[in-house]
Amino acid sequence: MGYRIVVAGATGNVGREMLNILAEREFPADEIAVVASSRSVGEVVDYGDSDRQFTVKNIEHFDPAGWDMALFAIGSEATRVYAPRFAAAGCTVIDNSSLYRMDPDVPLIVPEVNPDAIDGYRRRNIIANPNCSTAQMVVALKPLHDVARIRRIVVATYQSVSGAGKAGMDELFEQSRNIFVGDSAEAKLFTKQIAFNVIPHIDSFLDDGSTKEEWKMVVETKKILDPKIKVSATCVRVPVFVGHSEAINIEFEDELSANRAQAILREAPGVVLVDRREDGGYVTPVECVGEYATYVSRVREDPTVENGLSLWCVSDNLRKGAALNAVQIAELLGRRHLRKG
Repeated sequence: MGYRIVVAGATGNVGREMLNILAEREFPADEIAVVASSRSVGEVVDYGDSDRQFTVKNIEHFDPAGWDMALFAIGSEATRVYAPRFAAAGCTVIDNSSLYRMDPDVPLIVPEVNPDAIDGYRRRNIIANPNCSTAQMVVALKPLHDVARIRRIVVATYQSVSGAGKAGMDELFEQSRNIFVGDSAEAKLFTKQIAFNVIPHIDSFLDDGSTKEEWKMVVETKKILDPKIKVSATCVRVPVFVGHSEAINIEFEDELSANRAQAILREAPGVVLVDRREDGGYVTPVECVGEYATYVSRVREDPTVENGLSLWCVSDNLRKGAALNAVQIAELLGRRHLRKG
């Protein structure tokens, strides 16, 4: 006996990827419903590479009673309306928006990092999926934290335009094409030209000069990994279609050599170490697209601080940063609590 699963936001980048990953991982689903806003009703979406297809239904009229889980990728405003209704009907919501991440009654889960936290899901019947950049970073850092205890993290992100949705990908494509033919590369979605450029600004600015994206990395890392860790983040949008990269500097409480860190990461769940000190001996965003893993390269000791390391981290943000993590949460919930299939 399998689960009855709802995918909300099934016509967006993340929603479609959720369906792909459910199919790829052969998730034990007896029935799947796909829902979205009224403007997407009637659209047909594929279920991975299989012959199965689903017709999108209106989330406004959908009855969640009797459904086991709903994977939400509909943004914070719609989630605020529909998540409580689904949860109250007994359908556990796994939410990809930022709405519930810092709610103390909602677990914020990366299954390789803090699986035990899922046991608190019954308080709201909602589980939060972290920010894409946070998810890949904590996967890479958790095994190192277990050994040497992280004191401080300084991270610079290089985030692909798919993090801003289909409109972000379209803008990069259109600007690049326009520049090649001599037309205007006017910025519409982003604050400045993104083609052949980088923008040190993701989400809105806060009073202290940081952005909300940077704030998310700070508070989510503390909630998932350890509240004692100090985090400083600079989040940058780059002209890459899919795949987030991060340059991470870590200060530990205890000594941890680069060789020892490499050995730990080589065995860590969800991590693939590709770290050859030669031309091309590292992973770049285009190489991680479509992959499940978080890739780590360039592991080296930082001589400017005591017990310091630096590393490079790359992952498919639509997968581990969003859809894959949501499906892994669903798998974890099934194993620990629902026990079907």
